[in-house]
Amino acid sequence: MPMIQIDNLTKKFGNLKALDSVSLQVGGGEVFGYIGPNGAGKTTTIRVLLGILKATAGFTRIFGLDAWKDAVAIHKRVAYVPGDVNLWPNLTGGEVIDLLAALRGAIDKPRRNALLEMFDLDPGKKCRAYSKGNRQKVALAAAFASDADLYILDEPTSGLDPLMEKVFQECVLERKNEGKAIFLSSHILSEVERLCDRVGIIRDGHLIETGTLSELRHLTRVAMTVQTEKPLDNIAGVPGVHDVETRPGGVSFQVDSGELGAVVSYIAAFGVVKLESAPPTLEDLFMRHYQGVITC
Repeated sequence: MPMIQIDNLTKKFGNLKALDSVSLQVGGGEVFGYIGPNGAGKTTTIRVLLGILKATAGFTRIFGLDAWKDAVAIHKRVAYVPGDVNLWPNLTGGEVIDLLAALRGAIDKPRRNALLEMFDLDPGKKCRAYSKGNRQKVALAAAFASDADLYILDEPTSGLDPLMEKVFQECVLERKNEGKAIFLSSHILSEVERLCDRVGIIRDGHLIETGTLSELRHLTRVAMTVQTEKPLDNIAGVPGVHDVETRPGGVSFQVDSGELGAVVSYIAAFGVVKLESAPPTLEDLFMRHYQGVITC
């Protein structure tokens, strides 16, 4: 049974359809990346998962339970970190961590102390004295100190420096190896690519692509730079080749993944001196779906 099961989830706010027939599953021991720009529907999905919002149509189950009707029981097994953390100003960071962890049962003191050290967090300071990054550390330490079965993380590294982002990634992989499920909403594509087993791309409330990175990469182009003994004539006319540029280091272009073998065979006839290729990144895939939509 999947930890998260969403089937045809639709959420309307008046005439605005924030989510339109979204379906996905997340299993134990899996990190699922949920990506899209602001306003795409990521946070609305998470609020439905948490039982904060009621779905207009479709159903959402966590641990086989109804996300709306059984929210109290579900929350005992879920740790949630928002992207903009607000804390009780008169409590210390340590008191907040202990309070939140106690809501799910006994506190694992050794784990708590290890997380405080890993995140370089002073637990004795009042929360009103914390910067945004330190407030985020409190929320992350509280989440990872709990023995949750599902971690729902909505832009969790907002405000963290690169060193702390690495600590966060280590914590996620540790929980994954323990068989926990992680639902990670993020716009930091390198982070998603490093951590996630599968990704879903949401656009205007529609889940337009979902799968492993290897499954999705066939939808993008491979970047190639080639240096040959003889001039590489008419490469722009070869099927599947795009965006040809002549540079000091050779000829650079993009190749549709399905045409890669034929293009390499064509290039070989010109005497290859140097060939560099790079697989498509998650950013390539993301930008393909949003090209022409994002404007400055």
